Amino acid sequence: MKINTVAVIGTGFIGTVHVESIRRTGVSVKGVLSGSAESTKRGAENLSVSTQYKSVQEICSDKDVTVVHVTSPNALHYPQVKELMAAGKHVICEKPLALTAKEGIDLVNLANKTGLVNATCFNTRFYPMVHEARSLVKSDLIGVPRYIKGHYHQDWLTLETDWNWRLEAEQAGELRAVADIGSHLIDQIGFVSGLEISEVMAELHTLVKTRQKPTGPVQTFTIDTSSKRESVKMSSDDAAGVLIRFTNGARATISISQISSGRKNSINWEISGPDGSLAFDSENPEQLWIGHRGKANELLQRDLSMLSPSAAKISFYPGGHIEGFSETFRGLFERVYADIESESRSATYPTFADGVRSLQITDAIAESSQKSSWVKVKR
Repeated sequence: MKINTVAVIGTGFIGTVHVESIRRTGVSVKGVLSGSAESTKRGAENLSVSTQYKSVQEICSDKDVTVVHVTSPNALHYPQVKELMAAGKHVICEKPLALTAKEGIDLVNLANKTGLVNATCFNTRFYPMVHEARSLVKSDLIGVPRYIKGHYHQDWLTLETDWNWRLEAEQAGELRAVADIGSHLIDQIGFVSGLEISEVMAELHTLVKTRQKPTGPVQTFTIDTSSKRESVKMSSDDAAGVLIRFTNGARATISISQISSGRKNSINWEISGPDGSLAFDSENPEQLWIGHRGKANELLQRDLSMLSPSAAKISFYPGGHIEGFSETFRGLFERVYADIESESRSATYPTFADGVRSLQITDAIAESSQKSSWVKVKR
């Protein structure tokens, strides 16, 4: 099936990243839809797209649109994706896929019934050195992973005056830091290690107890200094600590924070086996650390001539020409589009099923924090 054009729902930070990354694949973006006519108009003009959609139904009726990217607030994902797939549109949905695992399973069933290509946007898998790490684990370089440590730390919600729709449960859901960024870390760890999580023990922390909410709209990763503000008591998680048990007996310790000053977007993990260790940090994405017990450690620099086929396929520039965040979206989108055009299923990207697994894990994390006990991850 030839991809005619693409539509994007959401024109904020991530919606903009999607539009820019779609264009880099060579696919045309026909139009956008945002939360209001005003924001849709502004987004369309800023992104130089021709069509300003008025509703999801209008996108569903547009026969030129083959694929829809859903980057709207979390609470809208489930109803929007359901409507789009019922209309025959292939969908790439930002995480979380839905607010509950039950809703996510409903979307998986719909995708299976319709046969439509579907993806959950765990884009951070698509750093080339993350794929390289996965290839090295599969080649048994470090042996079977047995201990993992990691963090995903940001600082953009450190101050009580920092605000975003993700702080509002009715738009984002009850979980915030865990669902918003912790899900990426957990997905990366599972992708690279190949391990399956069986149980979690978690403690969620609301450390900024009161925030000053602007009366006007605020874009993600921006600071509003002009609007009047109102005090709002907070209940969602600023940070979390999670202990993990895997089905093979391996263990992990991870931390998640959106209030760690100086950490702009640090996804950091170290995976250890009996024969070695691997470590990666998204703030230095061109390198993969390889640790040894009885010889000098190694630092592998991204270079096409030295990468596995999987990593080389999503490495777009020669070594020394730094790739980063935006290229991860391109790598994911190209694989999804290839499946649509070939009418096949390559299993080379995260699908709705991966989105559901993430929801099952984050649900268990929330339950564990409430009960102060180990909780099994449902399947």
